[in-house]
Amino acid sequence: MKNIIIIILISFISFFLFQKKEKPYTVNTPIHNINYSSNNTIDFRLAAKKGTKSVVHVTAYKEDVEQYMYFDHFFGFYDQYQIPNQKYTSGSGVIVSHDGYIITNNHVIKGFEEVSVSLHNGQEYSGKVVATDPSTDLALLKIDAKNLTILNFANSDLVEIGQWVLAIGNPLNLNSTVTSGIVSAKARNINILNQQYAIESFIQTDAAVNPGNSGGALVDLNGNLIGINTAIASTTGAYSGYSFAIPSNIVNKVYNDLLNYGVVQRAFLGIYIQEMSPKLANELNIKFTAGIYVNGYTANSNAESAGIREGDIITQVDNYQVNNIPELQEVLLKKNPGMNVKITINRNGKIKIFDVQLTNKEGGIDVIKKS
Repeated sequence: MKNIIIIILISFISFFLFQKKEKPYTVNTPIHNINYSSNNTIDFRLAAKKGTKSVVHVTAYKEDVEQYMYFDHFFGFYDQYQIPNQKYTSGSGVIVSHDGYIITNNHVIKGFEEVSVSLHNGQEYSGKVVATDPSTDLALLKIDAKNLTILNFANSDLVEIGQWVLAIGNPLNLNSTVTSGIVSAKARNINILNQQYAIESFIQTDAAVNPGNSGGALVDLNGNLIGINTAIASTTGAYSGYSFAIPSNIVNKVYNDLLNYGVVQRAFLGIYIQEMSPKLANELNIKFTAGIYVNGYTANSNAESAGIREGDIITQVDNYQVNNIPELQEVLLKKNPGMNVKITINRNGKIKIFDVQLTNKEGGIDVIKKS
């Protein structure tokens, strides 16, 4: 019996001492060494410091009268009375000149009689509406001030999808608020401007924008202006993930035209257009080509005179590729009547280039001034 117990103990000891050991699990995923030096660090402080000094709080007021009617039970007749009521709206604006010119959205001040402008340091000024352009939803204001800090215009054509941006404004009356995000898309049309010749070619971003941000700045990480925040995509009226800004190149053109002429100088090709799509290509029984389909002309069209024909597909204006109508509108808005542009078209698979002189909306090439 004693010998049996000894044999069992030896067996257990041998099992634990000599059993095959499993190799530890190893991961062969490569490790990428990233240099987290100051050159690679994303820092919003410079842009925020520049931007907040140049973004103002815009408040617009108007006197309104509320009318009420009541029934006098003692004498048995109706009567009415009025109570004065001051209504207001608020938004943001961007200082674009040292002597007090400010760009904001037209919808911020539309229909209101008085405008007040508050700088980032709390100084308040009475503002004057110099001119407006409903077709781009922009307005030019003026305050009596000197040596103001301005934002420099960046070239919005060079803005890239995925780059960091800051939205600066006064959402929900919270002064000098800065939010960050990336550029989500360009040349976005969301059909919010119900105006003849409306231009919608927005920069889309996921930086948080709320009511009150309208007219404020969208800046790059160097603190340069790349857009004017204008709208949000929302089912609630508050930020839901996407916001939209008017590109700085459009803002710059509108600012200078409103300042110099009182109205924006719009340039036209003299054609009726339709955006190409696979569905349209199928209906026309042609091969799909991204661009703008020419389906007619205006009277005395310079495009027709230059040789552009119905059925042509515009693919490029000067050196700018135009895949959709917002891109075409943005390019043309930066031009003036009387200028010549090179229009590249696809005609039955062949590429042709035409030189077209742009006209104003009346078909001429003269500067149009505010009457």
